[in-house]
Order: sequence, then structure tokens, then C-alpha cells
Amino acid sequence: MAHLLNILLDANTTNTAGNYVPIGIQLLFAGGLVTIIMIATHLLGPKRPTADKLANFASGIETHGNARAPMAIKYFLVAILFVLFDVEVIFFYPYAVNFKELKWPGFWEVLIFVGFFLAGYIYIIKKGALQWED
Repeated sequence: MAHLLNILLDANTTNTAGNYVPIGIQLLFAGGLVTIIMIATHLLGPKRPTADKLANFASGIETHGNARAPMAIKYFLVAILFVLFDVEVIFFYPYAVNFKELKWPGFWEVLIFVGFFLAGYIYIIKKGALQWED
């Protein structure tokens, strides 16, 4: 252990700015290469803009209307609730893998977790978050 400490404290092994010069050179070469390639493709590439090429493409479907049209907040609420409950369900996996080792204390802890899970679900139902009638 003392030998390792002496190596770490040795003046010859300390980090200096000179140790980072190769990294700086590599970053400069990488940035220069990206810049050269971007300029070369811009200058040498074909330029034939047409109305079809300049139009927005959305999976082959013709665009219509304004993309900023308002959506019902219920859609986002259901999406967020799905993610929330989906992530909670993921926590059952470690219990399923280790349920023999956890025995009764682990069972009671998972039961408490399920209780919180159900309490949140009941709260959501009582608030009407999953009712779509407006």
C-alpha cells in the first residue's frame, strides 16, 4: 500500500498540461475532419431543389392542417399515468427473482408496495383521470 502511495505522490507521475496535448491534437484533427467533410459535401454536392424535395415528408402521408393544433390534455395524462404505472411494475422483477431469499419480510414489503400502488390507482380513479367524457 505504501508503495502505491509513493507512486501516486511521485513528481514524475503527476498530471501536467503536457499530458493532455495528444488529446487536444486528436480533438483538433477530428473537428477539422468534420469541418472539411461538411464544407466539401456542401460545395461538391448536387443542388437541384424542387418543390417535391423542399416539401415536408411525414412517412408518405400528405401533410394537411396546422401541426400546432391543440390536443386534449387527457391524452398526455393517460400517457404519463401509463409510464408511471409501467415503471412501478418494473420493481416487481427483482422481487420475482429473489422471492425465495426474501421470505416473509420481503413478502410484507412487497405487499406494502402493492398497497401504495393500489392507493395511487384508486386516487386516479376517484379524480376521474381515466374518464374521457368532457
